[in-house]
Amino acid sequence: MEIAGGCLCGSVRYRSTAAPLVTRQCWCRVCQYIGAGSGTVNTCFRTEALTIEGEMRDYSCVADSGNIMHRRFCPSCGTHLFSEAEARPHLIFVRSGTLDDPEIAKPAATIWTSEAPGWACFDERIPKVERQPPPAA
Repeated sequence: MEIAGGCLCGSVRYRSTAAPLVTRQCWCRVCQYIGAGSGTVNTCFRTEALTIEGEMRDYSCVADSGNIMHRRFCPSCGTHLFSEAEARPHLIFVRSGTLDDPEIAKPAATIWTSEAPGWACFDERIPKVERQPPPAA
């Protein structure tokens, strides 16, 4: 199995040799900034299964969960691609919209619903979690 994706301009490409562990929609405040007001959809992979080609920039911050997070993006087009928590270096979250085939990224939960604005729309078919759920693996 190979799953691939990349940024808008094509300067960054990635490939995974393993299936994703989980996909979640996130409404934390940082994801609302990244998503330009909406939540983000993030697909989790094991770090060792992912290869990345191309130059990226890194923005680190403390997430609502208390974890130090690294948000990586393409310096040419600005596409946000990855998030990694220092507490879980074996996992990497890929912005699902950057997958070549976004159909593989069906969210299993919506997280940080307590931070979502009142107008946010939630899919009633998937579980909602008010804050941070347990790690994906």
